[in-house]
Amino acid sequence: MTHSFVVRVPDAELAPEPLSPAQIVSGTPEVTGKVVWESADGRQVRGVWQITPGVVTDTEADEMFVVLSGSATIEVEGGPTLTVGPGDLAVLREGDRTTWTVHETLRKAYAINVG
Repeated sequence: MTHSFVVRVPDAELAPEPLSPAQIVSGTPEVTGKVVWESADGRQVRGVWQITPGVVTDTEADEMFVVLSGSATIEVEGGPTLTVGPGDLAVLREGDRTTWTVHETLRKAYAINVG
């Protein structure tokens, strides 16, 4: 990063990020996103991500995110069930196996640290 910057997250233009069919449990969820900053070594990534309604599974990175719009229930295998909506900040641990039930199209701003 050579300069400080600002991104208007609600209006950010996102690109398709295809889901693996193995991740889709039900529905026809579609994922879009945009990396807005990445460290030179690729170990820190910041961006915007969106998913439409449906149920998907994932294995998480070390991530903190803030939900801007929409809602979801995130079941963490062997851990808590998180209900997230606008204004919520959530933290997921690297390696968490999760099931996301997206109720309304969810848009989040995230910071990921890659192990």
